[in-house]
Parts: sequence; structure tokens; C-alpha cells
Amino acid sequence: MTKEEMMENLGTIARSGSKAFMQQLDGSGSSSNIASSIIGQFGVGFYSTFMVAGSVEVYSRSAFKDSPSYHWISDGTGKYNIAEAEGVQRGTKIVIHLKDDATDFSFNDVVGKLIKKYSNFVGVPIYLDGECVNTVQALWTKRPKDITDQEHVDFYRFISGGYDTPLYKFQYTTDAPLSIRGLFYVPDDIPDMFSMGFSRMDPGISLFSRRVLIQPKCKEILPEWLRFMKGVVDSEDIPLNLSRELLQDSALIRKLSNILTSRILRFFADEAKRDRVKFENFFSKYGLFFREGVVSTEDASMKEDIAKLFSFESSFEKPGKLTNLAAYVDRMSPGRKHIYYLCVPNREAAESSPYYEALKRKNIEILYAYHTHDDIVMANIEKFKDKYIISAENFKGDEAVDDSEEKKSEDKETDMETSTSDKLAEEDESLLINWIKTTLGEKKVTDVK
Repeated sequence: MTKEEMMENLGTIARSGSKAFMQQLDGSGSSSNIASSIIGQFGVGFYSTFMVAGSVEVYSRSAFKDSPSYHWISDGTGKYNIAEAEGVQRGTKIVIHLKDDATDFSFNDVVGKLIKKYSNFVGVPIYLDGECVNTVQALWTKRPKDITDQEHVDFYRFISGGYDTPLYKFQYTTDAPLSIRGLFYVPDDIPDMFSMGFSRMDPGISLFSRRVLIQPKCKEILPEWLRFMKGVVDSEDIPLNLSRELLQDSALIRKLSNILTSRILRFFADEAKRDRVKFENFFSKYGLFFREGVVSTEDASMKEDIAKLFSFESSFEKPGKLTNLAAYVDRMSPGRKHIYYLCVPNREAAESSPYYEALKRKNIEILYAYHTHDDIVMANIEKFKDKYIISAENFKGDEAVDDSEEKKSEDKETDMETSTSDKLAEEDESLLINWIKTTLGEKKVTDVK
């Protein structure tokens, strides 16, 4: 730097030399790729040095021919001195005199860990005692076709701290409505400590801006039910000085989260069509997270997107063959308004149920939900493609009656009183009584009324 550049850049807190340089690039028509790699406000980063330094010295010599060398020194109180110096090579050297309570920053391992945590992916090499510290590439900045499977495995293991191979990988890039570069992975399995409920899983997505880490394990980027995902999200629209408080109360972050969540759900829906066997293996491990998503999500549209991923056995299909809500709706007869399901431990229990018999006589399909929490989940989905989802236990023998009851349930102020329409038809009542007698046996019950 020249003397004038020292005064301009070092003498002004939050001086944005990066912004000025980018404006010059825009004016000259230079490559936007260069501009996107320039980060930050130099003055902010430079003056943060005084958090650990009693004083800072800067030696610099400009690249201009016959330019003199200069020495800049300050204790961070707002004053500084500049004088000519001897024996300075072209470039800039910064000498930090650490405070007594900050001597840890003189150790290589401490500095190395900080570099790897916050600046591991910056576009220029960072050397510590002659050794390059930031050796892992920012894969999310590369085109998907330029990334090898082994690079994905190595990167996944670096960010997750695991040793497995990811079950799924998904890269997402867009410039509208926000600039987003995202790279996501699904671990091959869930560690026992989390799957058995012994511990709560931390979020697995780190938030970056222009390759600089803003927040590790950022819980605001994806909803909590997607906490099993590992990866990174980088957005140039996010300011580098975004505080944790602003992160929690930011319309920009909420918009970013909604975009990413919708795109991830679409990815899983596509994978379910592309390789059903692989997807069912995935869902058998991670289905509980999606069930949590249905119950915890307030947005009806997102509930429906999650519901598209669920699969069930059906009374219209052979044992072992799975179907889904979309296929159920496609098979519905014209005029039908309801999707029926039955929560049971297995198919045998379903087909011995009097509720199954009542719907079978009407030639109405029933979905068999075997998971422990499916009753709560199906009740929370409520509607799918404008069709109400109703338990087979609530089938009244007439869809018009069911529809009336569904409308009543939507009105929170309606009294939940028993009416004559709640009574079973005589034939259904007889079937139910016989089933109870058979199931319980004569030793446990003598009569059922």
C-alpha cells in the first residue's frame, strides 16, 4: 500500500475496500466470478484484531515503481502513526502484539483450528508456518458434473465428522429469488444414540456467505424435523456480519429456509420415483423425522408435500405391495370425497376388523397404516388433493354423512355432541358385536350389547 492507501484503508473502521474493488470491476466489465470471490469489509476484520492485540504494526510497500515503504502502528484507541520504513519487501506484513490474556493465539494448533472452522473454504490458500491449512475444496461452488463420487464422500466425512458413505447427495444452485449454493447429504444410517432416543440430534447444516462460515449447525436454515441432513448452504445475499439475534429474526433467513425445504422435499419425491427400493430403505430409517414434520408444520401445502412421501399397504393391493396417497386419489371413483385409512399393527389385524368389512362391502379402498404414530400423523395431514383423510373407524356408511361430520370438525366452536348419525347401522352393529365376542372369548365376556 501507498501512504494514502494506508490512511484510507487502515485509518477507517469498516472501510470497504472490497466494495470499491467490485465497483471497479463492474465498471470495467471484468468477470463476475472474480467479484464474487471478494469478501467483507477490510476495516471491520482488521480492527477486530484489537480484541486480542495490545498493538498492531503494519509494514507495506506498494507495487508502484520506486514507491517508498511505510510502517503503520496503532493501539486501537483511534490514533495511529505512519512513517517511512527501510528494508520492506513489496506487499504487506502485519505484526500483532498479543495481550497477556490472549497468548493462546500464538499457538499453531489454536490458530489452525480457527482457520479450518471459519475460513477453510476461502478462495485463496492460507499458510501457517509454511504449510497450507485450508486444503478442502468448497465443493458447492463447483458444477455437479465436475465433482467425483470420492470427492463427495471425502467432503461429507469432513463436514459430518463421520466415516460412512452418504445414502443420498443433493446439490442445489439458484440465483433467484435468492442467491443459493447448497450441498446436502443424508447419512447412511442414524447413530443408535439418536435413533433410540438417548440424545437429541443437532442440526447438520452450516451457513456460509461467500465461503466464510457464518453459523455452524445452523438451526434456522432447515426446520428441525430435517435435522438429520448434513451439508452447507452459501448465500451471497446474507451479510457477513449477521448476528445470532438477527439470524433468529430474519425474513431473509425464513425465505431461504422455505425455498430449501420445498426443494429438498421435491428431491426426495423424485428419488422415490427413480428408485423405489432405495427410497423405501431410506424411509424405513428416517420416516419418523417426516412424521414429526407433518405434526409440527403449520403450512398445509408443506404438509401435503411431506405426505406425498408416505407409503402404505392397501386393501386394493396384494400383501407387501405399497401404494401412496396420490395413487389412492387417482383410483377413487368419481364423486368420492374421502381417503380412508386404518391404523393397525399388521394386515391380518386390518382384514379381521369390522371397519374393514364395512368399507369392503362398499368397494372403498383402505390404506393400512402400521406405524405407531400414524394415527396422529394422518389426523394432522387432514386433506390431500382436496380429499379429506378419515379413519375407517369413523365411516358411517355414507360419504355424505362423513362429509358433514368433517365440516363440523373444522369449526372449532362446534359442540362435539353425539347425534343419531353416530350410531352404527344394524348390520354393522351386529358385525362389531360378533367380532368383540370372538376376539375376547367367552371366558372374558359373557355378553356384548
